[in-house]
Amino acid sequence: MSGELPYEIRFINRDEWEEAMGLAWKTFLEFEGDDYPPEGVRSFEDFITDSGLKRMFLTGVYQIMAAFCDGRMVGMISLRNQFHISLLFVDERYHRRGIGRALIRSLASYVMEQNGQKRLTVNASPYGAGFYHRLGFRDLGPRKEQDGIIFTPMVLNLGGK
Repeated sequence: MSGELPYEIRFINRDEWEEAMGLAWKTFLEFEGDDYPPEGVRSFEDFITDSGLKRMFLTGVYQIMAAFCDGRMVGMISLRNQFHISLLFVDERYHRRGIGRALIRSLASYVMEQNGQKRLTVNASPYGAGFYHRLGFRDLGPRKEQDGIIFTPMVLNLGGK
């Protein structure tokens, strides 16, 4: 099952929050949970279920774009601080179909056009680091661990230096 599919990318509405966080949690457990100590799994779950994060989303401070295929959410990406990718997850059945790349492209366009930013940053998980490198992200420093979450800080320069 390879090749790109027809899908729509758009910002989610308030009624789609639970679906987006459910997709993040399910995909995290499938692909990343085994790479983290129990503390990291708890930290991730605490993050995506935090009522403060949801309030930030509801007020527009924390934004989420999603990819929909036949009306079903198959991928999601979130933005905080106008240029930082906070979450990026694609349903396993839709991996390697260009959805993650398209989500980053859409978010990058938004960040440049609406926020006037020239970069995207991410704290890439061990599972996602290769994907981000293939898209042109570069490491900002060595791999780190904080509250059991393992990540490599990365940046992608948009539209020049």
